[in-house]
Amino acid sequence: MTHPHPESETAAPESLSHVDRRIRRSKKALKETLIALMREREFKDISITDLVHGADLNRGTFYKHYRDKEELLAEAVDDAMTDLIASFREPYANTDYFDIRKLTASGITIFEHVHRHASFYALIVESQALPGFPDRICGVIKELSLHDLEAADVNPRIDRGLYAGYQAYAIWGMILEWIKGGYAHTPEYMANQLLEYIRSRPAGPDVVYRSDRKKTQN
Repeated sequence: MTHPHPESETAAPESLSHVDRRIRRSKKALKETLIALMREREFKDISITDLVHGADLNRGTFYKHYRDKEELLAEAVDDAMTDLIASFREPYANTDYFDIRKLTASGITIFEHVHRHASFYALIVESQALPGFPDRICGVIKELSLHDLEAADVNPRIDRGLYAGYQAYAIWGMILEWIKGGYAHTPEYMANQLLEYIRSRPAGPDVVYRSDRKKTQN
């Protein structure tokens, strides 16, 4: 009776890992090509042939992953939104509360997120390919602030919804200026600027709680 070679047991997982990497590379190439083409022409004028040629893939590979270009665009948008949410939550992801006075620039990763998706954000600003998308981004940031966070000793006269909207559009305003300036500054510079704005604000609550954690403690 023959016994399998010890290395044969790890061959399958390695093979699957290789396939996963290839799939990720193919999808990434298609999304990058789509965004690049959308900066040049209208979405309706982009063909599957344009996409596979730009990504150096064949049509079979495209249809293995997507039904059509609309599904490809939807996934590219979802990827950006998922990464936006994770980057916004980074400063408080692993704590019940955080003290704004102890916040550092390295803990602010939303600008790193924008830089990772630089072409996508430039597309939003420079064209009408995704109309209304800046409002969607601000809406996501606003909802995260309202759902995730609750400041200690907040002024009871302040409307939380309006204040969260004000903060969301302020962050988007910084991002917008950065994009219009051709990403002239580094993400680190932008994070430091936001931190200085936060520190120079009028006196207010410095401790911010995770809303869900605070409720469970009460």
